[in-house]
Amino acid sequence: MKKSNFALGKLNFVVCGVAVLLVVIGFMLMGGESSSIESGFNPDIFSTRRIVIAPMLCLIGFLMMIVGILLPHNKTDE
Repeated sequence: MKKSNFALGKLNFVVCGVAVLLVVIGFMLMGGESSSIESGFNPDIFSTRRIVIAPMLCLIGFLMMIVGILLPHNKTDE
């Protein structure tokens, strides 16, 4: 079999994939209607989902991306 010389292992790619998924979900949760609607002020822009949960998901995703890149990869010869 041909040995590939990737800098990252399978676990690194899995962690980075989960991190990207968390960041995308976080940005999707931040979306919604704007506050400049014609009928007046929309108080939904200050919901817990938009100002607490979504940014925390993005932060966790970015931190997981760093961990996924820095996670040691054991290069073993088969």
